[in-house]
Amino acid sequence: MIDAVITYVNGDDPLWKQDYEAHAGAPILSKRFRDWGTLPYLFRGIEKNLPFIGKVFLVVSRDSQVPGWINRETVNVVYHKDFIPEEYLPTFNPSVIEMFLHRIPGLGEQYLYFNDDEFPVRPVKESSLFHGGKPAKQMGWHLNAVSPFLDLCKNSSDLALKAARKKAGPFFLRPQLSVTPMLRSACEEAFKACESEILKSLTPVRGSGNFNQYFFSDYMYLKKLAVSRRISHRQFSMAISSADDIVHFLEKPSADFVCINDMDMPLNRYMFSKERIQDGFNYLFNVRSSYEI
Repeated sequence: MIDAVITYVNGDDPLWKQDYEAHAGAPILSKRFRDWGTLPYLFRGIEKNLPFIGKVFLVVSRDSQVPGWINRETVNVVYHKDFIPEEYLPTFNPSVIEMFLHRIPGLGEQYLYFNDDEFPVRPVKESSLFHGGKPAKQMGWHLNAVSPFLDLCKNSSDLALKAARKKAGPFFLRPQLSVTPMLRSACEEAFKACESEILKSLTPVRGSGNFNQYFFSDYMYLKKLAVSRRISHRQFSMAISSADDIVHFLEKPSADFVCINDMDMPLNRYMFSKERIQDGFNYLFNVRSSYEI
């Protein structure tokens, strides 16, 4: 069986906000942390479209972050303190969380890593994600890092090349943006190869010197533990897409997975879009999953 790991943040939680303001030393970026109310549909998509999934882990910072509808008998709730060393907590940086996900207690060798804005919307074959037992995700080489996110990708690629004992050059690896298939043992191997660099890079909020999850995907690919194979995936950004665009896709999905990226927008547009997109997901997934009470 393949496990699933979901990282989740509810930026509306007042206790979480207190933690952030006390420790992060920076203003809250609402679009990064706000809740669109779509998490139930990720669980429904897993149950309906990924029948090979075994254990499901929901990763949160504290108990107040766990939605009240979560069925704790079927969902393994994991707190940051369960797998991240105490000296790096609290953290509000996904890069820190991603560096230690493979150390979640009870996690299987093969697992899928989901951000909470990624959803399986059509039936998926296990071989589409693990080809011959190896993680399958399209990999590409890029020349220029022209954004803060791509800077993290380049950092991660350069570190993976070092871990794999290969020489870095002008090009860097960037995996396809989608759900990420992982091998726990390979992640631990990569982490140990560059442990000192990783630990020195950790910051409470995202910074330019961080690495991200792609470090592990890059390492597996470079070590021939993974294969480059495209995952059927569609991405929407609220910067250029409307809620209606997303709903039309959900009414008849043309890809196995969809990712919906947030952006800064007026409150009235956010509230309208949130309700509209929830309606679209409810059309697709109108039956509660066993992960809900």
